[in-house]
Amino acid sequence: MKTIKDWIRALLFALITVMVIKAFFFEVFTIPSSSMEKTLLPGDLIFVNKTSYGLRSPITPLTFPLTHQHLPWVEGVKSFLDFIQLPYYRFFADTIQRNDVVVFNYPFDSDYPVDHRSYYIKRCIGLPGDVLKIDNKKVYINNQELKQPKLAQFNYKVITTKPITNDTLMIYNITEGGLDGLENHWELTMTDTAYHQLKSKDFIYSIKKIEVEPNAFADYIFPYHPSYLWNIDYFGEVVIPKKGTKVKLDSNNIHLYRRIIEVYEENTLEETKQGFVINGELTPTYQFKMDYYFMMGDNRHNSADSRFWGFLPEDHIVGKAQTILFSMDNEKYKWDRMFKTIE
Repeated sequence: MKTIKDWIRALLFALITVMVIKAFFFEVFTIPSSSMEKTLLPGDLIFVNKTSYGLRSPITPLTFPLTHQHLPWVEGVKSFLDFIQLPYYRFFADTIQRNDVVVFNYPFDSDYPVDHRSYYIKRCIGLPGDVLKIDNKKVYINNQELKQPKLAQFNYKVITTKPITNDTLMIYNITEGGLDGLENHWELTMTDTAYHQLKSKDFIYSIKKIEVEPNAFADYIFPYHPSYLWNIDYFGEVVIPKKGTKVKLDSNNIHLYRRIIEVYEENTLEETKQGFVINGELTPTYQFKMDYYFMMGDNRHNSADSRFWGFLPEDHIVGKAQTILFSMDNEKYKWDRMFKTIE
């Protein structure tokens, strides 16, 4: 009997230890999509340091251990009870550095509490208070051009003199894209290195980046209003909200800040003939309660990032992606990616 009790005690101690480590210190994630190619690839198993920006306290404490959204053995049943929600707090808070690769909870996953929303991973390019602008694919922060990640990718229109085989594409590490409907007309996603390698080949008739017109309004790009003629290649100029900063509200910028005011910072907002009414009080201004960030994927034309859903609140930050533990594709290990530092 004593042996059984000792085993039970040891198992409980191990379970509690794993739960605490997972909740506060580190976790491993598998990359599910191509939005960070070629920096991160689908199938990469990465180490995420949850202490990098401070320890986020649990927001939904009534959660089944070692689960995220659903119970593993009961389809569709949530693994938490959300009638108790604790206020956001981060112990030993530290700042995100520009160009950090960050794991966070997807802010539009509104069916779940903040700490149970789906995990996303992107590169942080805009910090609180920064003035951000994207002009013809180039990112400018505070009027200075931001250097692109060395493995950043864009979509290219390619016309060839003969069909391209998958083996040929793999030589240049091109894994996305294909024929666009016409013979020998391709839309391919590639790095600058691949572009320079391809453009001089004798089977290439023409190759150029796919362009979007300036001021071409894209209704799927934040903030989804024709007052902002923004698209995936032309975005801003916009100031990223910073905690404590007060802004004067008007009929245009309310489209930028409405979700922050109503959803992320949990206020009531009404627009009247007299002006904006927040929490029952007529006010011409709003003061931000949290810091916000602007996130982009390195796969610049194939990433659902802040261009599509707006600013990332600080309470959604999970941690910093630091190391690729190992990588697997089609049941084959990519040994050259094991224990590779994420840059």
